Amino acid sequence: MTKPVEFSKFYRALNSAKEGDADQGKELKRLLETYKNSDDSDSPLHELGQIFLYVGIMELYNYAGSEDIHFIGGLTQADWNDLSERKKADLPPHLANTMIVYAKKNNLSQKISGRWDISRGELDKNIRNMARYITEGIIDAID
Repeated sequence: MTKPVEFSKFYRALNSAKEGDADQGKELKRLLETYKNSDDSDSPLHELGQIFLYVGIMELYNYAGSEDIHFIGGLTQADWNDLSERKKADLPPHLANTMIVYAKKNNLSQKISGRWDISRGELDKNIRNMARYITEGIIDAID
């Protein structure tokens, strides 16, 4: 599990879609559909990250009440504060916790470790850090 995991292509598409690039909005949707089932992952952590990107963006849409990333990117600090009060949670910890709960609820450690022939414990050690990593990337891209 030492292969570096990065999602720069995804974050570039997310940032461009946020800026209003319709083609990148389509690319973002395509990537999300691919990541939903993580059919083209390169490693166990890459698979976990892809799934967390999908879960994180779906939860971002739910949190913001819109699937329009351009709209979400235009929210002001006051808008985010209002959402935080209404949702009774700040976005970053909420996204990370959603990913962690999703992993537990859907037995991702067991499924991914079986697919990649690694120990569940090894994968379990990385869930929280991967959730933080993905959350930071999403927040940076939409800021």
